[in-house]
Amino acid sequence: MTTYADAGVNLEAARELTGRLTQIVGATRTPGVLADVGAFGGMFALGHGGDPVLVASTDGVGTKVKIASGLGIYETIGLDIVNHCINDIAVQGAAPLFFLDYLGIHTADPETVSAIVDGVAKACREAGVALLGGETAEMPDVYAPGEFDLAGFVVGIVDRAAIGRTGAPTPGDLLIGLPSSGLHTNGYSLARKALPAECWRNTDARLGMTIGEALLTPHRCYLNEIAALTEAGARGFAHITGGGFADNIERILPSRVGAIVDVDAWRPPAIFDLIQQAGGVPDGEMYQVFNMGIGLTACVPQAVLHDALAAAPGSTVIGEVTGCDSGPRVTLSGARFGADAGV
Repeated sequence: MTTYADAGVNLEAARELTGRLTQIVGATRTPGVLADVGAFGGMFALGHGGDPVLVASTDGVGTKVKIASGLGIYETIGLDIVNHCINDIAVQGAAPLFFLDYLGIHTADPETVSAIVDGVAKACREAGVALLGGETAEMPDVYAPGEFDLAGFVVGIVDRAAIGRTGAPTPGDLLIGLPSSGLHTNGYSLARKALPAECWRNTDARLGMTIGEALLTPHRCYLNEIAALTEAGARGFAHITGGGFADNIERILPSRVGAIVDVDAWRPPAIFDLIQQAGGVPDGEMYQVFNMGIGLTACVPQAVLHDALAAAPGSTVIGEVTGCDSGPRVTLSGARFGADAGV
């Protein structure tokens, strides 16, 4: 006789885990939640006047999960997926309502899964978002022992009248950047090639921590800063994720409008220098793959620059919005590039 447990899936452990997760998820409940954990589908009442528009986004953590599993550190990876997804809708002016997660894993060990989901719940609580539900799939034939994947889905809301209420980026605007907390959730295939597993437990004086800890630093959430910047008159927010500055800033620019990013305006954190030196990665590749220490950009009319910088402590001017009739729409300028270079 062959049982499900013989095939690698333990239903008793799954039931124990469900009990744990019910408590973790319940702590994120907000007034809009209508169905408790255990229903086939989460229910959320909008309770919102005006002309509401739902904004949704889904993403994954990428190969950052391999570092978490390799080091056995699971407490922070949940923060990554929540904050990444929230940032992606916040730049469109949306306030997040609820979040769902998907965890595929070799073995649903209760301690490991609880640590991962607790990180998801922590990030949701900090953002005032309900963790409405999720799925944990135990798939020993798909994932190698100790390995897992994590994805998430967020839904937010914005009044139609509030969309673009501060206007579109305009030539003459200044480009400000907000610091990232590290790599966030992009570029880990290249980072792991430059800094392989055997060095993750090594402490580096430039980092003040181990290399693995630096690589696992959670993705920063910019929800509050985006709201404050919008009130100050900023517009055209770009979440700097895969594709770096060129791809992400271009996404928010109107036609015939471009931007110049001065890479000398800030100093990338040490982890990026370490990756570049260890991997021999060219400058252009670094700025195409990584955020290089700037996780969010915003276009700011010069008249409100002072208020915008005050609204987002740590922000700095990193470039300007220009006209652009031809050629690359976003260019990187600075000593390491020589002349302006479209990247």
